[in-house]
Amino acid sequence: MIGIPDEVYGEAVKAFVVLKKGGTASCEELMNFCKDNMPTYKRPKVIQLMNDLPKSAVGKILRRELRNIG
Repeated sequence: MIGIPDEVYGEAVKAFVVLKKGGTASCEELMNFCKDNMPTYKRPKVIQLMNDLPKSAVGKILRRELRNIG
């Protein structure tokens, strides 16, 4: 998850999701899940499905690259 600009709150959540093998969830289904299970202020405004997340040589997620994708 990263922060993205938001006109009302200044910053909103964008989630990058990698599904498990065989997973078939859509962005809409994930948003509905978040709506049913998370408080409003924690819900992502945007969900982007990805095949994999950019990682460093030691396996850490490269959030800076996610910001460039977003």
